[in-house]
This record gives sequence, C-alpha cells and structure tokens, in this order.
Amino acid sequence: MERCTPHVVRLEDLSPDGWDDPVKGRIGWRTLFSADATPTAALTAGVAKLQPGGWLGLHRHEPAEIYYVLEGRGVVTLDGAEIEVGAGSAVFIPGDTEHGIRNSGDAPLRLLYAFPVDSFADVEYRFS
Repeated sequence: MERCTPHVVRLEDLSPDGWDDPVKGRIGWRTLFSADATPTAALTAGVAKLQPGGWLGLHRHEPAEIYYVLEGRGVVTLDGAEIEVGAGSAVFIPGDTEHGIRNSGDAPLRLLYAFPVDSFADVEYRFS
C-alpha cells in the first residue's frame, strides 16, 4: 500500500452526489475522504445533507458507521427503534445494523458520516 500523507479538502470544492430514489431516499452528500479520490486509507468520511422531507432508506452494510449531526433535526431508525437527533448528536451504527434517517425539521439536516474502510466503494448498501 502506498504511504498516506496528511491531506486537506474544502467541502465546497467537492462534487455533490446523491440519490432521489423511492427506495434509497432523497439525500445528497459530498465525500471528504475516500481512497479512490484522495491519498487516504483506512477511513472514509463525508457530509450528507437532507432537505426538509428528505430521507435515507432503511439499509445495512458490513462496516460500522458513525453519524455526527452538524445542524438540523431528524429521526434515526436503528433496528426498528426511532431516535430523535439534532445538532451535537452522535450515533454509532454497528456493522449490519438496519438503519436510516429522515429530516423531521423545516430546515436542512447536515451530518458527518464515517466508515472504517479505505473507500466509499468498499461499502455495499443493502436496502430493506
């Protein structure tokens, strides 16, 4: 493996990605660090944005994940349990836990997400 070096990115300089799909949800994101786009390894992270009414469909993936809510309000579903979250909330999602999130407020919901994998391409989403 090639040696990683410190690396800085600016969110506004990154290309947006996202889904507008009846199963996957209505969500946008920008990937901060992923080995296929940055000289990094062992961690993939980005910032997701859900407009009012936006949501990420229930799904599973092998790697664990964290969410850290930067702004807004929402409801995270973890194995069927619904939990309200807001700015400052941190969520740990063990691997293969069914989860999703929806914006329950009238302003955008933004969250930092991270996976302990080299690349976002290493995360295989399995939607419920």
